[in-house]
Amino acid sequence: MALSRIWSAFIIIAIAVACYKTFVLPNNKAVFTSMVTGKAGDTVKIKSTDSLLADRTAVQYLDSNKLYTSGEEKTIRTGSGDYLLFKTQSADGIIETCKTAVNLCIGLIGIMALFMGFMSIAEAAGGIRFLSRIIGPFFSKIFPDVPKGHPAMGHMMMNFSANLLGLDNAATPFGIKAMESLQEINPNKDTASNAQIMFLCLHASGLTLIPVSIIALRASAKAGNPMDIFLPCMIATFVATIAAMLIVSFKQKINVFQPVILGWVLSISAIIALLIVYIKSLSPDAVQQFSGSLSNGLILLIFLLIVLGGIYKKIDIFSAFIAGAKNGFETAVRIIPYLVGMLVAISMLRTSGSFDSLINGVKYLFASMGADTRFVDGLPTALIKPFSGGGARGMMVDTMKAYGPDSFAGRLSCILQGSSDTTFYVIAVYFGAVSVKNTRYAFGAMLLADLVGIITSIALCYFFFG
Repeated sequence: MALSRIWSAFIIIAIAVACYKTFVLPNNKAVFTSMVTGKAGDTVKIKSTDSLLADRTAVQYLDSNKLYTSGEEKTIRTGSGDYLLFKTQSADGIIETCKTAVNLCIGLIGIMALFMGFMSIAEAAGGIRFLSRIIGPFFSKIFPDVPKGHPAMGHMMMNFSANLLGLDNAATPFGIKAMESLQEINPNKDTASNAQIMFLCLHASGLTLIPVSIIALRASAKAGNPMDIFLPCMIATFVATIAAMLIVSFKQKINVFQPVILGWVLSISAIIALLIVYIKSLSPDAVQQFSGSLSNGLILLIFLLIVLGGIYKKIDIFSAFIAGAKNGFETAVRIIPYLVGMLVAISMLRTSGSFDSLINGVKYLFASMGADTRFVDGLPTALIKPFSGGGARGMMVDTMKAYGPDSFAGRLSCILQGSSDTTFYVIAVYFGAVSVKNTRYAFGAMLLADLVGIITSIALCYFFFG
């Protein structure tokens, strides 16, 4: 029910905002068109005016230039001497978003087939159960409803490991396989179990060791030190993950102060601290090379160990792979309706201007309180990240372009980009894969963990760069 209400609210709010802008505010007559048939990058006309009514700064600037930009609005002078105001649409409309959702799932088919094929070999060879026994002492405490040695523990471990190394393509198939394993022991198939909620909240917190893509984008934007956001990103995502575990543990009445849990958390913290010390000694190019070698090398090592394990256990390796790959294909197709529904609602929010209204409201609120408002310029990345990873990445790049990669807003947007995962995408794909309709408190817990990540990111940005 929570998913149904949130989805409905997105659509109602988007249409209400669009109606208000169309019928009450001037120069917004193209909102409906943008929402339905518009495409990202389209030029949306705002109005045409003469030199007497045009902005004087724009008129003077256009005497010697072709284009004047102010925020999202752009002004050009036509051949007749009039001034045309327009803006570029930042997100796809409903029709293009439907195509994007299907293309995303089609793109997942090959990846899902590959990784689920190898997972099938690992299961047949007993590798998943072996991994479950290793991680069992820790997972049995935070997933008390999962039987000891259950394959779901191995699947979750594979997902967390892939997420930790920034292997998005591998993390999704592993995560869906984990949800399917947890669904097998779920007594109510339509309702999310405690274990599924804990798993998804930990997954959506987005714990990643090295934000390589963010560092690369900062380097391409010619930042003075592209790696200066590495430590804040690492701390923010770690805090968000711990917050997710604490929030769900409190809800499920799990004692997080058990020696086993504390021992694992402290051990992971120590490993991360040592890795931070090592990576801080590397150059940006060396960081990217190290990260690529570590993550991609680990994938190849996993493939090798799985095949060797299958040979040792004398199983029909290729038949096991084909069986798993078929399941991956079916899963990728099954999540299409869920992804279309969620992405369309998110698209309507973005193209209607609802996000812009929220940002302007937050900025006005803090300005009226006399507080520092520099952080507000970086907030669009945080607000879009739970809905769209690609959209948030684009917003981060736009923020660096507008304010500079070494500005407070530019750095904050990078930290926010690395502090969490795409919550609504995760909900739609993972619960959709197992046909769970009642997500219980999963949304609230995940968004609360996101909020902790956002607040931590802002605090860290002020601490390191403020």
